[in-house]
Order: sequence, then structure tokens, then C-alpha cells
Amino acid sequence: MGLHKVFKIIALLLAVAGIVSLIMVLVNGNGLDFQMYVAYIILALTLLLVLVYVLKGIFSGNLKKTLMSVGAFLLVIIIAYVLADGTSVEMRDGEMLSESGSKWVGTGLYTFYILAILAIGAMVLSGIKKMSTR
Repeated sequence: MGLHKVFKIIALLLAVAGIVSLIMVLVNGNGLDFQMYVAYIILALTLLLVLVYVLKGIFSGNLKKTLMSVGAFLLVIIIAYVLADGTSVEMRDGEMLSESGSKWVGTGLYTFYILAILAIGAMVLSGIKKMSTR
């Protein structure tokens, strides 16, 4: 039996479980626990499949390029961490966000900005290259 058929059977079983839990909720208001378990199972299966196929792709492809890409991504995160400032901030609910938490939030934002600029730059350069070769 092919892998595609196995996935179709698993998807069908999870769909039936979702329909049963929906009916349970609509009929008597119970079944949210069951829906949570179905959601956890789907999340676990998705993460497992992604991990398997990522590892399969890494080891069947060019490992050197993959490690260089991961290193470049880590370099962007390090640059963003250095750029971020860590100052305590009072949140809306009155609690304080620690300096470390503030620094990591800033790191995430700077990482997003750097990667967005790089992606936009790559698209612009690709467009310029295509226009110049015609």
C-alpha cells in the first residue's frame, strides 16, 4: 500500500472523528475534550511528518548548503539580538515585561524586518535580472 493511500485513510479517520465530536458538541454541549484530543493528535502527526520529510530532504540533498543556510539564519538572529534593546516595559494589564523578555521580543521583530528586507531585495534583484536578460 502506497504512502498516499495511508495518508488518505488517516485523513478520513480524523475527519470522521472531527464530525463525531462536532455532533457531540451540537447535540449536548459535550465533546470539547474529545475535540482537543483530536487537535493534539493532528498537531503531533503534522509535526512528525514535517520532521521526517525535512530530515529526509536534508540527508538526501546537499548537506553543506543546508548547514550554510541555517548558519546564515542564525547570523541574522544574532545581529537582531545585538540590535535589540532590553528595557523593562509595563504592559496593559499592569504586569512588567522583563528586560530579557523585551530583548527577545525586539530580536523577533528585528529578525522579521531583516528577513523581509532580504526577501524584498531578492525579488527586486530577480526582477531586474529577468528584465535585463530579455
